[in-house]
Amino acid sequence: MKLAVATANPGKLQEIAAILGPSYELAPRPDIPEPVEDGGTLVANARIKARAVCDATGLPAVADDTGLFVDALDGAPGVETAHFGGWQQLLPVMVGTLDRRATFRTVALVVFPDGREVVADGESRGAIAPSPRGERGWGYDPVFVPDDGGGRTFAEMSPEEKTSLSHRGRAFRALATAISGH
Repeated sequence: MKLAVATANPGKLQEIAAILGPSYELAPRPDIPEPVEDGGTLVANARIKARAVCDATGLPAVADDTGLFVDALDGAPGVETAHFGGWQQLLPVMVGTLDRRATFRTVALVVFPDGREVVADGESRGAIAPSPRGERGWGYDPVFVPDDGGGRTFAEMSPEEKTSLSHRGRAFRALATAISGH
């Protein structure tokens, strides 16, 4: 199946391709203006991005939206994670915070030209490290320590390890299963 991809992030594209596997041919994001993510929820923002790419290409389009929900910050940055300023802004806000629990959530969504949608989500519980560790990944990977990661941040894991444990990996594996039924 051929899917147009809404992300322009090469790391994320590589991760999505690895998760979905050879059954899916991923077409790169078309040269369109960045859609305004003002949906207010992860699902709505993923839908906005997928719909824009589907409309531009005429192909089924896949998009995702991810939020980091930090318990001590009443769930912030949440749906605004991409615009928050990264771990460089998060760590100073958390200085002295004892409760470092957090959840990463990803919604992955495919919009088909006929209007049908397939939605899946994935979650990874963990904690925010007091300082960045690791050289891999992007975004918040250097400070997110998943519960099932042996005390390592996502940035300290191989891409395969990260994908097996991450919110994005879980969401896209669930999406691949759901799409196969369509």
